[in-house]
Amino acid sequence: MPETPEQLYERVLDGLRMPPVGEWDTFPFGGEMRPRPLRAPADTDPPREGRGGVDCRSCTATDEKYLWTNERWRLFAPSQPSGLPVVLLLEPREHYAEPGDLSDDLAAELGVMLVRVERAIRSVGEIGRVHVCRWGDGTEHLHWWFMARPARIPQLIGSFAAIWDDVLPPTPHVVWRANLDHVCAELSR
Repeated sequence: MPETPEQLYERVLDGLRMPPVGEWDTFPFGGEMRPRPLRAPADTDPPREGRGGVDCRSCTATDEKYLWTNERWRLFAPSQPSGLPVVLLLEPREHYAEPGDLSDDLAAELGVMLVRVERAIRSVGEIGRVHVCRWGDGTEHLHWWFMARPARIPQLIGSFAAIWDDVLPPTPHVVWRANLDHVCAELSR
């Protein structure tokens, strides 16, 4: 029988520990740190934006809001650069909440799209790795993150790349725009 949120809460209430991340070269922060107290489980998960496709920003957005589109997929670029050289989100045109909601054909096409976008981003040059991530607790419209970390900066390697994206100063606008244009050209081939 799986552990309930209440059981998890009771188990960890007094047992939170700080992992040795301060010793890792990839950890973006220094100084003494401690975990925050774990709050008690809520009655329900918070509702995600665009639930059931109602008032969904992705569903109502026009193609002009996207870097690249085709008949079933759209690639979104944030409106301003962040710390990493390329950060993009891939979404299906139609509203799906979870990967398991995709038809087998669309799921197979997703695999191809993940590879195409990753290759296009990597071809920008001076990209060490493209992290492909799936988070979706804020908005229900299915999406995958692509976070390109710069090459040859070992401190940015690994799971903290997403945090480094917020810590690093923004990529210069002209470089960021050229990177996005390159990705778009590669996907349009």
